[in-house]
Amino acid sequence: MDAGMSWVDFTGGVPEPRALDVRWIHGSPSAKHNSDPDIQVHGYDEHTFILRQNMAVDYEAPFLFVLFGNAQAVLIDTGATASEEFLPLRRTVDELVSEWLSRHPRDEYGLLVLHTHPHGDHVAGDAQFVDRPATTVVGAERCAAWEYFGFAEDPDAVARIDLGGRVLECLATPGHHEAAVTFYDPWTGFLLTGDTVYPGRLYIQDWAAFTRTIDRLIEFSDRRPVTHVLGCHIEMTRRPGVDYPIRTIYQPDEPALEMTTGHLREIRAALAEIGDRPARRAYPDFILCPGT
Repeated sequence: MDAGMSWVDFTGGVPEPRALDVRWIHGSPSAKHNSDPDIQVHGYDEHTFILRQNMAVDYEAPFLFVLFGNAQAVLIDTGATASEEFLPLRRTVDELVSEWLSRHPRDEYGLLVLHTHPHGDHVAGDAQFVDRPATTVVGAERCAAWEYFGFAEDPDAVARIDLGGRVLECLATPGHHEAAVTFYDPWTGFLLTGDTVYPGRLYIQDWAAFTRTIDRLIEFSDRRPVTHVLGCHIEMTRRPGVDYPIRTIYQPDEPALEMTTGHLREIRAALAEIGDRPARRAYPDFILCPGT
């Protein structure tokens, strides 16, 4: 540890569930007159940030995550827009890093860019970080991501990514996409599930693999304190089983982003109810959708 460097203890205590306590930007009736910021930044705590992209820029409005450790930060997913003019992601992340380092000075600090899966609305901003100093961008495709995590040799492994005392646990969770990865953060208790689990349309590319993934997430969560299950989108309304149409740019009646491990069991029960003949079916907090 560098002399004078403040070391944050990310290992003490058990994370306690608490509401995110945030009103997310959710678009406007006219994209032309939208006044939301390009990126909304919500600080869950001083080491953990959740970002949402402006819905007027891209209707997917994905959520991104920035987690700080003592040696490096990680950015999970890079949004749906390549242009830094419309998605100033690098500038936003640089500002967060600068602010964090002002509170926790150290001579060297890295950034790791990881992904939940390689669909375009999760990787479009990668190029903004290619020439950033002290930065590693891990490709989202299976050949790159699974090699990095060690899943190519053992898809059942639990990979550990050490940010400097804050150690993420990473699982291969195919089903929505063959390269999907879920991240668990013991500091906050967040289970970051990408497009595998979120309040919306759960598109299932491989029904059997998705079922195995939900089983694994249930078993994994049973042995860890999970405070929130956090995916990357909100597509449902507050009316049970009713979603917003695809390409909607105004969602004033969104439910919360955060879900629970109970929802994992509800999804598993829904899969069992549908059986081995995949079909689209709506449930109060999510919709199962065969196909990509």
